[in-house]
Amino acid sequence: MEFMIVERKRICALTMVRNDDFYLRRWVEYYGRELGKENLYIYFDGTDQKVPDFCEGANVKSVEKIPGQVVVAEKGRLDLLSETAATLLKKYDLVIGTDADEFLVVDPKSGLSLADYLSEQAIDVCLSGLGIDMGQFLGKEGDPRTPEGDIDDNRTFLEQRHYGLLGTRYTKPSVIAAPVRWGRGFHRVKGHNFHIGKGLFLFHFGYFDMARIQARFADKDRAAAGWTKHLAKRSRTIRVVTEKPARDFDKWTAVARCIQTFVRPPYAWNKPAMFNLDIVVRIPDRFSKII
Repeated sequence: MEFMIVERKRICALTMVRNDDFYLRRWVEYYGRELGKENLYIYFDGTDQKVPDFCEGANVKSVEKIPGQVVVAEKGRLDLLSETAATLLKKYDLVIGTDADEFLVVDPKSGLSLADYLSEQAIDVCLSGLGIDMGQFLGKEGDPRTPEGDIDDNRTFLEQRHYGLLGTRYTKPSVIAAPVRWGRGFHRVKGHNFHIGKGLFLFHFGYFDMARIQARFADKDRAAAGWTKHLAKRSRTIRVVTEKPARDFDKWTAVARCIQTFVRPPYAWNKPAMFNLDIVVRIPDRFSKII
């Protein structure tokens, strides 16, 4: 019997942050472990930002703060990151682009690391993980009255939060193999369809703690940039995972992947749709030690 040896691809990860050390620390830990810290590229939005010690060993650059309200600033941010990714693709086979609160994860039952999984994929332009927006089950998980949030830095996120919402918002074309123009928030690539990898997930933790959401409301930079409505809208995830019954993860992620592969909104053929279904799943214990 002959075995095909898959050559490991050269892969890097890219992000941009401002006032987000809490998530950036986990981002550096996770992608540094999966890809090697020397293959991380971190942009700080503003020369006033202090670079944390935990970024040592990564490729770090501070740029002038991108001006404007949410929509304008996000366009400027993703234009910069798209141009950066195009340059990195001269050195790397694949570039992963995410926000600091997003983690591209391979199902542990595959037995593959992120780099091994991606090395096995035939990617022409881009690849997406199925999006899982993590919430907080109020009354079961944590105490929303805790001023700074009650996430224990010594435990993984998925040991402390167990419920996520399967939607289309976080099924993003995070992995690219060719120069593209990412839309705002990495939500799509302009002019290209997307493909969802089997057994690949994008976990989003931006709204998994009510106290932390409330703290973000108090951030003057975010308020000045017009993020208040965005944060209020996104806190809906916590309400949904608290109120709706959780379904079987393996069954319903397969259903969601199938729907999102074939259904499109009428206004954007290169974004997934799912009939506005709110499907809550409980994350299996096999994921608990990853992030």
